[in-house]
Amino acid sequence: MTAHVITDDQEALAVAASLAEEFRAGASARDAERRLPRAELDRLSASGLLAVTVPAEHGGADVSTSTLAEIFRLLAAADASLAQIPQSHFVYVNVINRQGTEEQRKFFFAEVLGGRRFGNAQSEAGTRHVQVIRTRLHPLPDGSYRLDGVKHYCTGALFADWIPVLARAEHDKLHVAYVPRDTPGVTVIDDWDGLGQRTTASGTVRLAGVEVPADRVLPHHLTFEGPQLHGAVAQLLHAAIDTGIAGGALAEAAEFVRTKSRPWFESEVETAAEDPLLIQRFGELALQARASEALLREAARAVDAARADLTDDSAAEASVAVAVAKVQAAQAAVDVAGALFEVAGTRSALNSLNLHRHWRDARTHTLHAPTRWKIQHIGRYVLNGTRPPRHGLL
Repeated sequence: MTAHVITDDQEALAVAASLAEEFRAGASARDAERRLPRAELDRLSASGLLAVTVPAEHGGADVSTSTLAEIFRLLAAADASLAQIPQSHFVYVNVINRQGTEEQRKFFFAEVLGGRRFGNAQSEAGTRHVQVIRTRLHPLPDGSYRLDGVKHYCTGALFADWIPVLARAEHDKLHVAYVPRDTPGVTVIDDWDGLGQRTTASGTVRLAGVEVPADRVLPHHLTFEGPQLHGAVAQLLHAAIDTGIAGGALAEAAEFVRTKSRPWFESEVETAAEDPLLIQRFGELALQARASEALLREAARAVDAARADLTDDSAAEASVAVAVAKVQAAQAAVDVAGALFEVAGTRSALNSLNLHRHWRDARTHTLHAPTRWKIQHIGRYVLNGTRPPRHGLL
């Protein structure tokens, strides 16, 4: 694949807006038919958007976090499943930037600039909690590794060129192994059956005796031994997806009411869009959606500020700002997508219209990390000045 190389933030946003309009047209049908978006992902790769965080010294645009968040918001407003697929891609580009050797950075950033995609194989099912990782990198005499384990919720792995795998190595330290999708011993199973985000193919990855060269393994545990933005960036992208879902649902609800809804007879108006009670409700929903957008921008600016001067304090401020944005966005996504039916009326519930995809996507995506714990960390920080923990999920 030959990929375009985007040169700056302005171009990245223009490309994202154009692709979002293109992807919006087929989003409902892809969801209804569970038609996996291979062609759309190839368009995304070829556009150069997946390489926009590659550092300038390696030929990338190195766009701001604010731009990256807006890219995800635009894509999610058009198709939340499609927007979710590259979330891990950018997370693991970030791991290379932080923990890769110069040779590893040179190699992998060239791969990304060439349009290659990263998936993920990080979560495991049946463990005591999400931080328990049973997948192992077994060191071999020649310095390479043998990789064994089973991963679940592996969004993007089915479409990936490389699958970053979270695994424990010597002394139970956390590492990331970057494994080509077609490596012997790697099996990607399309068994995702979530009620929402139907086309993310977030299925299972089995790893059986996979050979991994030493130079394809990065010491991820080092990320958390000092101030870090790994979790803040990852969670910011999730917040951007939720914000996009809320905005997309609100726009579709408004279009439906303007063009297809009938006014309630007691309103004594000619069109549903003139009903004062509907107008009031749309104003309330717009407040939720716009608050999410504003907090997303604020959080992204906090992350950018911390990138420029990374300390324990700036990292904490960024993580808390992202947590605030994520809590608001998650609530807005579920509320606005659910209210679509309230404002659009009975016809909107027809399965054939597939308007419920917005709520299904919101309800599914907002389960990634519980907002109740984010609120706890926000409260501890505001009341007692307690910095958030460095576990990568905040």
